[in-house]
Amino acid sequence: MSPGEVDDAAPRRLDPRTLLLLPVRVGWGSLILALPAALAWGRGEGFNPGLLMFGLTLFLVLSVAGGLLGWLTFTYQVLPDQVVVARGLLNRSRRSIPAERIQDVSITQGPLSRLIGLAEVRIETGGGEKDEGVLASVSLAEARRLREVLRRRPAAAGVDGVETAAGEDEDVLFRLGFGRLLFSGLFKFSLVWIAAVFGLLQYGTEFSGYDWEWWLGRLRDVEGEVRARADPQLGLSLLAAAVALGLATGVGRTVLRNFGFTLTQDERRFRVRRGLLTRSEVAVARRQIQLGLVERPPVSGRLGWRAFRVQTLGGGGEASGLQDLMPFARPREVAPVVALAGLPPFEPERLEAVAPGHAVGGLIGFVLVPAAVILAASLFFWPAVVLLPLPAAGLAVALLRPGRHRFASTADSVQVRRGVLGRRDWTVPHGAVQTVIVRQGPLQRRLGLATVRIDTAAGGAAGGPHVHDLETARATAFVGGLLERVHALPPRWRADPVPPPGPAAGNPPPP
Repeated sequence: MSPGEVDDAAPRRLDPRTLLLLPVRVGWGSLILALPAALAWGRGEGFNPGLLMFGLTLFLVLSVAGGLLGWLTFTYQVLPDQVVVARGLLNRSRRSIPAERIQDVSITQGPLSRLIGLAEVRIETGGGEKDEGVLASVSLAEARRLREVLRRRPAAAGVDGVETAAGEDEDVLFRLGFGRLLFSGLFKFSLVWIAAVFGLLQYGTEFSGYDWEWWLGRLRDVEGEVRARADPQLGLSLLAAAVALGLATGVGRTVLRNFGFTLTQDERRFRVRRGLLTRSEVAVARRQIQLGLVERPPVSGRLGWRAFRVQTLGGGGEASGLQDLMPFARPREVAPVVALAGLPPFEPERLEAVAPGHAVGGLIGFVLVPAAVILAASLFFWPAVVLLPLPAAGLAVALLRPGRHRFASTADSVQVRRGVLGRRDWTVPHGAVQTVIVRQGPLQRRLGLATVRIDTAAGGAAGGPHVHDLETARATAFVGGLLERVHALPPRWRADPVPPPGPAAGNPPPP
């Protein structure tokens, strides 16, 4: 054992600079709590500002004191066979993470943390709890040291115990250049800004002396002016402004999330680095990959762009349970990485279509419900009538759904394709299948259909690789054949399906 590891036997606290962040974090909470009182005071409802300041000060002091107490009672230890995290004063808890369960260590830095040199360390395991091994703020040097020490463990470094420091002996598989990053943001059109504007208007009225009805009156005046003039150019200008703001919002959000996106690999894992303000570094152990998803978005997909995501036992900290490996790439770039992830190639020629009755759900969800909502909205806001063509488009989507939703159980994986405008191709190795569930809703029972739900050990991914609306007999036969293949395999953790690293995938220049 090295001297550095001997020092780990003593419990350690988080970095003392963590305390510098407490006033900032608590300050935002104070502002949120004070907002209702401040609005009441702005409306002249006689709220005592002195009482408000006393309450905010008391809340701030108690919160900072609680944060200081939490820092004093939180410790962690890195022992030869486990990592121990202890916290609490009255209710003391001690969590032990066995060394053999540790897969890797990911590091995240928010804007303030980067400013003062702190980082969040997340110990990746096969467990489903997101806070199982999280050190909220240690120094960046300590974070890197922990990563190197923990990667010497057999589970993290592989059965041969090879130690590889992050960044050393890693091949770059994919890099999202700045030009391609901006181009990808154009396809992330977002109207979040509309909600932000209306929120500012609503809260702004509390301080400006006008009420919400005043703003609604101004909007009605604008609406009346537009209707009176019936100027197509004005309408087109307003539409162009809305589109421009939506595109700018999409580009901004994409840059914040994927700036500097880089995918690398070593002998046992992928590593993803990205982020502008919040910089994150996530390790994806290849033997922990449960399934792969190749997405063809509705618009950019028609231009030849794809996204590749995987589901792992740890989830990578993502709410969806899926980790982006290539958010905006060409098919020729995606294929080598899919192979390196140990996933079988997708075989579209083997796929079978689901039952024609799959269109019934689409008719209800894409035609009847939207038409009813639009008609009801038009009774109160007449411009909503212009949305009536949308159910017609929904009718086309509903009728195309049965032919576009296809599935197959090949020699080594379950493969599912779904989507009309966009497309999602799921690949689940048979060894990763954990549970198979057959479900029938009331409408499905009347139509003689069933849904086959396929989950992995990492749980169900959002919109997962499930087969919807199969005839009951076909569903039973499909599940029976799938379970036979699964039972014929050795346990997944006994095998090492990861092929040796190949040459790095090329990256064409951004458009």
